[in-house]
Amino acid sequence: MANITLLEKTLPIAPLKIAALDSCKELGQKVNDYIVSFRQDATKDFPNLASIANYKNPNYLADCACPRFGSGEAKGMLRESIRGTDLFVMVDVCNYSMTYSVNGYENHMSPDDHYQDLKRIISAATGKAKRINVIMPFLYESRQHKRTKRESLDCALALEELLAMGVSNILTFDAHDPRVQNAIPLNGFDNFSPNYQFMKALLRAEPDLDVDKDHLMIISPDEGAMHRAVYLSNVLGVDMGMFYKRRDYSVVVNGKNPIVAHEFLGVDLKGKNAIIVDDMISSGESMLDVAKQIKERGANRVFVFTTFGLFTEGLAKFDEYYEKGFIDRIITTNLTYLPPELKEKPYFTCADMSKFLALIIDSLNHDTPIGTVMDPSEKIHALMAKHNSRK
Repeated sequence: MANITLLEKTLPIAPLKIAALDSCKELGQKVNDYIVSFRQDATKDFPNLASIANYKNPNYLADCACPRFGSGEAKGMLRESIRGTDLFVMVDVCNYSMTYSVNGYENHMSPDDHYQDLKRIISAATGKAKRINVIMPFLYESRQHKRTKRESLDCALALEELLAMGVSNILTFDAHDPRVQNAIPLNGFDNFSPNYQFMKALLRAEPDLDVDKDHLMIISPDEGAMHRAVYLSNVLGVDMGMFYKRRDYSVVVNGKNPIVAHEFLGVDLKGKNAIIVDDMISSGESMLDVAKQIKERGANRVFVFTTFGLFTEGLAKFDEYYEKGFIDRIITTNLTYLPPELKEKPYFTCADMSKFLALIIDSLNHDTPIGTVMDPSEKIHALMAKHNSRK
């Protein structure tokens, strides 16, 4: 910091606490370590100043837990005082690796279980914390964001429920449809995108990649991912193509209408590298079919950007498509649980989001603008300038 006045102006609105549920302990620890580093650097010129005694701490993680009874019921516990704090509760609703016992049977935790644990910790903190913020990278029930015929509106109901419990801000990443925030139009809802982290991870893994109109193309695998592909293609100054899905609406399989075919709209792909960008890989059926069609149209290398790598039907098909040359690299974030075997795959690259999350939390804790965090265009341009200067 340049001077003491500037430091005092940027002090937080309340002492910071981060309640990282068991579903995202590893990510929470990384975020905590970055914030500790940020604040040590910010206060290094004023080590003994009384007004920042509670600002610079060696740890911001709150001791919390959701133990369960033998019946499977649970309770939320905060093992330390959080009175008057700016509390950030982190949860990964897609962490299926966690289990609990029900009458002697082992159950894997579902998104519903994680969401209930989130509410338990909020319930334990309500009335004590100065402000409660929820960090839910994969927005709970975000795939059930709209009503078709007689269906539940699960995501909207969850958002309204969290606000009724006293939550001030809800932070998420790459919401399946960000318009779901219309359910809570008068409250804090921020939707972030990892585009900069994707490009950074790709260029580190593929330092020889030419990023220009003649060598690269951004592909949207369906109409729902169009806005992501349009943004990235505009920032990088390259062409964009799109696939749209032809579905059989007379049949429902696993809760959805099966895809009959993917049709492509765009310029010639021959000889170009392609980046497919989407919010998630679930079973991977659509993504793999799109990658195969791109290769069959003469593309050189195929890279996949996906915020959430769920891989709900395992990795065998991805291994097969990698061996056949249909995909060259999959880049996904660490915002949700990633199985250990995925990290060993030659085609996998992780886009680490912990520093980005730490910047978001630190900015909100200071009530400072986060416009530059939400719009990564300048960072991507600087990254590209650095990449091109190496050639």
